[in-house]
Amino acid sequence: MSTVTLPGRARSTGRNRPRPLQAFAHRWRTKGLVWRGVVVVVIVVMLVWSLAPIYWMIATSLKTSAQVALPNPTLYPHPATVSNYGGLFSGPFPFGSFLENSVVTSVITSVITVVLSALAGYSFSRGRYLFRGPLTYAVLATQMLPLAVLLVPLYLEFLNLHLLNSDVGLVIGYCSFSLPFGAWLMKGFIDGIPIEIENAARVDGSSQFFVFLRVTLPLAGAGLVTTAVFVFINTWNNLLYPLTLVNQLSKQTLPPGLLLSFTGQFKTDWGGMMAAAFLTTVPLAVAFFAIQRFLVRGLTAGALAGV
Repeated sequence: MSTVTLPGRARSTGRNRPRPLQAFAHRWRTKGLVWRGVVVVVIVVMLVWSLAPIYWMIATSLKTSAQVALPNPTLYPHPATVSNYGGLFSGPFPFGSFLENSVVTSVITSVITVVLSALAGYSFSRGRYLFRGPLTYAVLATQMLPLAVLLVPLYLEFLNLHLLNSDVGLVIGYCSFSLPFGAWLMKGFIDGIPIEIENAARVDGSSQFFVFLRVTLPLAGAGLVTTAVFVFINTWNNLLYPLTLVNQLSKQTLPPGLLLSFTGQFKTDWGGMMAAAFLTTVPLAVAFFAIQRFLVRGLTAGALAGV
């Protein structure tokens, strides 16, 4: 049987036959490689942008006063020195007291806030009483006020109660702006817990407090950790409250203590300040990254819960 060839059209063979699928796949792979390359470059640039201040802090903390004062500062210390770190504990400024005050006030504030936030969040989530809804949103409305608004009434109240220059006064001040946030955060976590689990415990004869303590709180463990971490970080980094409510240098926490100690009228000890900032920041960053997965999982669970 012979093959008929149409005039003006050559018979195509398997070798020169177009392959549209292979060409499309090749272009797709090329675009994918280019896109991945662009993503990698953007990530590297963002990492350099984010880590550059940390590197500069570490490099400055290892420089001498003469190197820091150069008109054109170098990118790395030569030679490196650790005298700035030694001067924190042997110098005239009570860095150890700053660190101790920050640890004590931050830990106590976190514990008190977590306990009260868990109780308030459970009440807002499971309570069935009059004005529960308006009270819940009234607590949320307090977050719209800037922290500076509370300074004057707190200062006058602490002055009358003789709570200035004390850890008790600082803890009360920290809790005043941490509790509304913690209460709403815990409400979101408790809303995500099926109420049928609590009803099953009540059927077995458990009291309301027993259900809250032995059933609800263990299931809301991610919320407790998330609340504690956020309150601790906010308290640790707070500058305005201790700067206003404490006027004795030995009673200050780290942020205002570093500001008052290393900043002078005619000279700023940048090396000592960066050494103190490094010792202040690194433990907090290590603790944050150590519980990062647990913290993100807790925030996601709270965000998906209904209001």
